[in-house]
Amino acid sequence: MLKVFNDFERRPDLLARFDALLPSYSISCIFADVMYRQNVMSASIKPAFKAKVVGQALTVQLSGGDLVDPLKALEMGQPGDVIVVDAGGDTDTSVCGGLMGGLAKNRGIRAMIVDGAGRDIDELEDINWPIWTRGITPRGTHTMFSQRKEELSLNVPIACGGVLVSPGDFIVADTIGVVVVPLARAEALLDLAAEQAEREQKTREWVGRGKTVEDLLAEFGRI
Repeated sequence: MLKVFNDFERRPDLLARFDALLPSYSISCIFADVMYRQNVMSASIKPAFKAKVVGQALTVQLSGGDLVDPLKALEMGQPGDVIVVDAGGDTDTSVCGGLMGGLAKNRGIRAMIVDGAGRDIDELEDINWPIWTRGITPRGTHTMFSQRKEELSLNVPIACGGVLVSPGDFIVADTIGVVVVPLARAEALLDLAAEQAEREQKTREWVGRGKTVEDLLAEFGRI
């Protein structure tokens, strides 16, 4: 395959705003709602253990049928990045495991989203470095035997979980699922998400006070 190694614009100012919203309940749902249900990855892509994360996408394109460990992404990754991998939906070959997770965590890379499979989830949970995948399998790539590791492209537009992901887009992932917030729209969507998070918290407080469905609809216009 064509090997392309690009970089992307990192926006620590916007990342700080995403971080501030991360403690909200159901953060993936909030962003899915303010994007009118768009940019939600397939429900098949789930976390290996309970986790939530936000960060900018460092994208990886692998060759279907010839998957390698995306070690080059660890070399290029920076604090606040989330590695997003198009592994062709292959659930029989893992492209991420415990040692890779430890190396990524050392660089400040926050997580990995894979349209494919991972492994070593006991180790990943112990070091608190989350992955979202379509499946978990013991079978690794051929990299450990062939020593080949650069049959990939970095920071090119990819498809992951049925969603277009461009380098630098923001990833919002939790136990519920994964959504992609386009970098070009991030600031406006952050404003909408902050408003919705605040409105939902007020609604939650009303529910705790015993208010009815009718009360909530009259006050907030939605449940």
